[in-house]
Amino acid sequence: MTRLRKLMLDELQPSQLRQEHRRSYIHAIQDFAKYFGRSPERLGPEHIRQYQVHLFQDCKLSPGTIHSRTSALRFLFVKTLRTSLSSR
Repeated sequence: MTRLRKLMLDELQPSQLRQEHRRSYIHAIQDFAKYFGRSPERLGPEHIRQYQVHLFQDCKLSPGTIHSRTSALRFLFVKTLRTSLSSR
């Protein structure tokens, strides 16, 4: 288990999210990192925008699914990495 995954799991434990939402958050972060081929710690807001376009245009996901994945990324950057998405 990577350090970042451990940090995120630790942050997710006290949250009000149900177990299946926690799993989907982890999956969303894994997919995001895989798409760019690097750790999310080295990515930022522009990468999130590019990823959202990819999900919509290439993967043809619904707006609700894209919103869910974006929520997972927001949780990662704001809660786990304690980063302001507007300043990166």
